[in-house]
Amino acid sequence: MTSRPRLLLPAAFITSLGNNIQLLGAALLLVRAQGSMLDVGWLFIAVAVPQAVLSPYFGRLADRFDRRRLWIICDLVSAAAALALPVGLALGVSHQPLVYATNFALAVIAAQFTPASAALIRERVPTAQLRRFNAHYEIALQCGMLLSAAVGGIALQYFGPKPLFTFNALTFALSAVLVFAVGTRSRVVELPQETTHAARPTAARVIPLALLFGQGLVVVTVFNALLPVLLIGEWHRGPAVLGVVDALGGAGFLLAAAVYRRSAARLGDLKLAVGGFLVCTALFALQPLFGLPVLMMLVPLGAFLFGQARIATRSLLMTSVDESRVGHAFGLANGYGLAATIVVMLIASVVTGHSDTRYGFATVAAISLLAAGLAAAWISTISRRTAADRPADVTALI
Repeated sequence: MTSRPRLLLPAAFITSLGNNIQLLGAALLLVRAQGSMLDVGWLFIAVAVPQAVLSPYFGRLADRFDRRRLWIICDLVSAAAALALPVGLALGVSHQPLVYATNFALAVIAAQFTPASAALIRERVPTAQLRRFNAHYEIALQCGMLLSAAVGGIALQYFGPKPLFTFNALTFALSAVLVFAVGTRSRVVELPQETTHAARPTAARVIPLALLFGQGLVVVTVFNALLPVLLIGEWHRGPAVLGVVDALGGAGFLLAAAVYRRSAARLGDLKLAVGGFLVCTALFALQPLFGLPVLMMLVPLGAFLFGQARIATRSLLMTSVDESRVGHAFGLANGYGLAATIVVMLIASVVTGHSDTRYGFATVAAISLLAAGLAAAWISTISRRTAADRPADVTALI
């Protein structure tokens, strides 16, 4: 059977759609069951904590076992866990413990899925095609996230939670079918003599690149939490305005994915990643300061810069280590990103609660600038040391 890595793109789209429908539907179910915002907050913590703790370890498993098989197993177990929610609702099980239990189980599975999917992509896609594939992969993920809000909200309103969560279980099953159809591995790894010489210096870049990649998760997650507070709570705008701003951000990200290959070819992934995150973070602090019209201009611009930086960092992280260690690299990055998200979310919540969202945005921007600056300085130091030992290795990553 020949390998068909393009099938991983619709599989990623379907998985992203299912994951976000599950989380959105579960949150709305808690609210409908007279749950407070604290209950919803605990739901997000229940999703984030197991991934933060388990991702680094599960990343090592992704490097030891067949990545395609792991992806399929994750999808099938996710389908069973997701199906437990509508079955439990039909049997009259209490909503809150059922929602927490099923989403906790899905989060544990996601801790394995994230590094396994990244490692499978690195294994099946030739290095020369990684930039293009990663751009398409991010488009698939973002489209799944954007569509999930519309599909989840409409389905929950008109059909109720049971059909919605049943549909979610089917998305995981369909993803497993697509990944199975990818086929067995058909290409040989292109690693001959570079492994022994270059693996050590490039592996040293994993930690700062994981810091940069994880910080992107922090920024987008906390932004999505602060934006409704700003628009609805402080500026007294309606949900429709929030939807428009979200759509503008999504459009900016999709445009970034469309032009990423040209930008990366011109600037290099490293400059694009570091520069994009730094400028995007500066714009982050400005967004709540000048009213809605300026916000609606800055959000798509920030998303455009963020999207290119995110894809560039993903490509760098995939090529910074040997193919056999990509799972561990993404496990570290995902674990750090989720752990940092919890901490920064709590800090931003406290700051915003004692002042307003302007200071919440500024606090997150300051933390992100420090993290991106530290990662950039770290990578620069490693590059100089590598150049002194073997100059050819520096340009291999950049």
